Amino acid sequence: SSQAVRLCPDLILIPPNFELYRQESRAVRKIFERYTSQIQPLSLDEAYLDVTGSAHHSGSATRIASAIRMEIQTELRLTASAGIAPNKFLAKVASDWKKPNGQFVIRPSDVEAFVRDLPIEKIFGVGRVTAQKMHGLGLKTCGDIQKQTAFQMAHWFGSRGQELRDLSFGID
Repeated sequence: SSQAVRLCPDLILIPPNFELYRQESRAVRKIFERYTSQIQPLSLDEAYLDVTGSAHHSGSATRIASAIRMEIQTELRLTASAGIAPNKFLAKVASDWKKPNGQFVIRPSDVEAFVRDLPIEKIFGVGRVTAQKMHGLGLKTCGDIQKQTAFQMAHWFGSRGQELRDLSFGID
């Protein structure tokens, strides 16, 4: 916000209303619960839902996500983005792909092609420092990591090396 005020000196900042955010978050969760009990909240406005084996919408995760987003819009007048993918890492990447108020699907058959060109910064847990180190090693995309052996990744990143390599293949 300090940068925003610097760029726009006439900007009016409205204080956050965390109680309202919590209330809306609970309302969104109740909508989720109509579709699954397998809910892993990440924050007030994000959650993973496992709809595997759901009877809703013929078990289609894409149609379930569309229905949930429509109910959130209709009942709460809020927008929602959704990512549909075979695992949590890819679902999070997919949910960011079509923000705001969009939906993106990564099918199991598309994972290999999708992750190959994915920037390393999209990997969960790769922050500024790790990204700088990776760039220094010539690792800019998941495809670059895929070319490295597990041994090499462990040499560079210790116990985290295997996890980074797995994520580069879309394995979570």
